[in-house]
Amino acid sequence: MFRRLSLLLVCFAAFAADYAPRADLDAGRYLKALADAEAVLQKQPDHALAWASKSQALTALVRLPEATRAADRAVALNPRLGDAFLARGLAEGGSAVQQRNLSSLSQISDAMDDLRAAVGLDPTLVYGWMSLGLAYEQLPGILGGSTRRALQCADSLKRVDPVRGEILQGTVLALEKRWRDALPCFERALAAAPRDPEVLYAYLDALGSRETRKVLGDEPQRQLQGKEAMRLLPAAGNRARPLTAVCDALLDAGKGEDAWRIAKEALPQADAPSLLRLQLGKIAARANLHSEEGLAFLDQVLREPLEGGCGGYGAAHWRRGQILRNLGRKAEARAAAQAALALDPKDTKAKRLLEELR
Repeated sequence: MFRRLSLLLVCFAAFAADYAPRADLDAGRYLKALADAEAVLQKQPDHALAWASKSQALTALVRLPEATRAADRAVALNPRLGDAFLARGLAEGGSAVQQRNLSSLSQISDAMDDLRAAVGLDPTLVYGWMSLGLAYEQLPGILGGSTRRALQCADSLKRVDPVRGEILQGTVLALEKRWRDALPCFERALAAAPRDPEVLYAYLDALGSRETRKVLGDEPQRQLQGKEAMRLLPAAGNRARPLTAVCDALLDAGKGEDAWRIAKEALPQADAPSLLRLQLGKIAARANLHSEEGLAFLDQVLREPLEGGCGGYGAAHWRRGQILRNLGRKAEARAAAQAALALDPKDTKAKRLLEELR
């Protein structure tokens, strides 16, 4: 008995020593990252990297108070761990966005400090550079925002991960309404990594943005979105994240039935089926198609674990509310909007839906 127990401890120690969650986090496999972190912490409660990984996964799952506590624990355990500061910066930033008021300004400042500390301690943190660069681009100057600084982050990231660096540069330029300068960045990234889900997602997301619409015009943008979505569909394979981007582009192009068909056909083999079920609910809500089936998919989303990086369960309640409104079931639609607001009292989309139903 003692011998078997000793062997088990040795095997676990080897597992913990090889623990490397960054690949799962960078790829958006947040449920797996959370499960792995909790398995490590069950045996080693003071494992700083596991706390940091748990925090990042919880932030993506919109469980922000838990994420903040886990990040604080990681920083306290190892104040030289870049992943810990990245985790705390992401949790603080997420909380600030959720609060949406002046009291969140100090949190934004703290989050920026932590993101800078993260890449300073560990320049190989891809998601650290991505988060910092996007924060610089989207924050007003009074809070330290600067396109110049955002592009500097892209240059730093290129030294670590050239493809991700091109994505960041292209995204920043697109946000600056410089689509013609952004496009070569995405083309280089697509050429270097044509099946990378983050590349596909970032390109289609930037193509469909309001900023790009102002450059291209409404109809040319829609036509290009539909064309590019179908061109990149084979590269998306069974990966839910780029598939959602393909479906969003088709929705914008007025091809809701194509988006529905693609998402539904991909569902059985998808790497994150919860994301595609949420997407099917979104398609049903936006295109006013397959409403009852869309509700069924959203009900399943709300019963089961939902992969992170998608707006969380609040988004599912809101989409249910939209579909129920379209069906004329106003009392149920109001209840769905209220369920979304119970998760985030400042959810502007749920508030707007509730006002429409009065």
